[in-house]
Amino acid sequence: MKRPRPLSFVEEELNSFLPTGWRLVDGGRGTWDEKRRLYRFRVLDNVDFDWPVAVSGAEAEEHGRLGALERAMGRVFRDRLGRPTRGLGLAG
Repeated sequence: MKRPRPLSFVEEELNSFLPTGWRLVDGGRGTWDEKRRLYRFRVLDNVDFDWPVAVSGAEAEEHGRLGALERAMGRVFRDRLGRPTRGLGLAG
């Protein structure tokens, strides 16, 4: 059985999926976790909260590399919007 190649991205690809004001930690140098088949990297949002991003190798096979990256960034963005931040936007 042929082993799939490790998933990787260049900095420009990662930056193209970041929302305005977000930036890569360490220039987007991510790591491939062979055991879990995940490409992991970290981003900072526009208020400097650090967010882990994990792009699945299985999703990359199904949706393509950039499609999997888009889905992973979408999950992080939705997670960020769904979490209450102490003192911001809370009534009462």
